[in-house]
Amino acid sequence: MKGTLNGLLMVVALVLFALSFYKYVTGDASSNTMWLIGWIVFLIAAIAFGGMFLSGRVNKGEDIHITE
Repeated sequence: MKGTLNGLLMVVALVLFALSFYKYVTGDASSNTMWLIGWIVFLIAAIAFGGMFLSGRVNKGEDIHITE
């Protein structure tokens, strides 16, 4: 469940990143600063949740040796 939740949060963060980036590019100059901060925060969140999701996919039950 934990890995699936991280994957879902990554997708939500990516959607919010895309929305705020679109608003940043098409918005007027007075509101651009808030959208800029938003897309930076959502991009960092997507990378963090994606890293946690992918790190849970690593097979930790099997030892890998250099000689193999």
